[in-house]
Amino acid sequence: MPSLRQLEYLVALSETRHFRRAAEKTGVSQPTLSAQISAMEQRLDVQLVERSRSAVLLTDAGRRIEQIARQMLRHAQEIRDVATIAQGLMGGTIRMGLPPTIGPFLLPRLLPGLHAEHPAFKMYVREDVPDALAPALVDGVHDLIIAPLPLRGHDIDSRPIFREPLYVVVAEDHPLARKSSLERTDLQGQDVLALERGHQLHEQVEQLCTEFGARLRFDFEGTSLDTLRQMVALGMGISFLPGLYVQTILAQESGVVALSLTGRGLYRTIGMAWRRTSPRVQDFHVLGDMVQSTVARDFADFPRL
Repeated sequence: MPSLRQLEYLVALSETRHFRRAAEKTGVSQPTLSAQISAMEQRLDVQLVERSRSAVLLTDAGRRIEQIARQMLRHAQEIRDVATIAQGLMGGTIRMGLPPTIGPFLLPRLLPGLHAEHPAFKMYVREDVPDALAPALVDGVHDLIIAPLPLRGHDIDSRPIFREPLYVVVAEDHPLARKSSLERTDLQGQDVLALERGHQLHEQVEQLCTEFGARLRFDFEGTSLDTLRQMVALGMGISFLPGLYVQTILAQESGVVALSLTGRGLYRTIGMAWRRTSPRVQDFHVLGDMVQSTVARDFADFPRL
């Protein structure tokens, strides 16, 4: 039988369809991953992967084995979880998934205190777009995710943690930059930039544009919040940016102005989610309490839930 590590390589290859990216995802060199896939093919006496210069595809047998591999990896993780729980609260390792609109601005504030209070607790963090986080959670790639709610997916429990304000961001020389706050009518007819599809923030901004009579630009979509900020600074449009980013980055960067909407706050709800079958729910709630404490300390104007 193939080892669990070999099965992990096969799953990563299925997800990335690229040997180098699969190797990076699993933390090994490309020759190591390629050799292990070949060794698995020899051991099973079946071709699992179609190799070409343009793409890497799984064969029919490879796809069927990859689906079984996902189940085996999930069960293996559940075995490790049970053993960890037996050792006591907040021990072992949790694999956490977050979107790039949250992780870089929240984790540096959370992790020092978490390590000080629970030195035996380890966290493996992976960033991905929100649309991919819930399916990866169900598949066992993550034990826990922190992401905007609601999340789509069966067999998932969630806990709201805090409400993150959204700010209207305009260039420093934009006519709206002279205002202390904005009316919803100020946004009518404005060109709005958003993150690319796959981010929950894209869907929310699209809904706000419809509500306020603004125009969402589909010809320019940001791949990151920094890219959006730079495009706004160049006068390509305005945008809606989340509070974690605004209060962490915009305080240090120039070129744009962040404004609130008069009479109605714009928010997105940030929460945690886990599989209902997970034995580590108590750990997750301890971690959730620490996230709320961190937000209360460093982002005092964010409502906690």
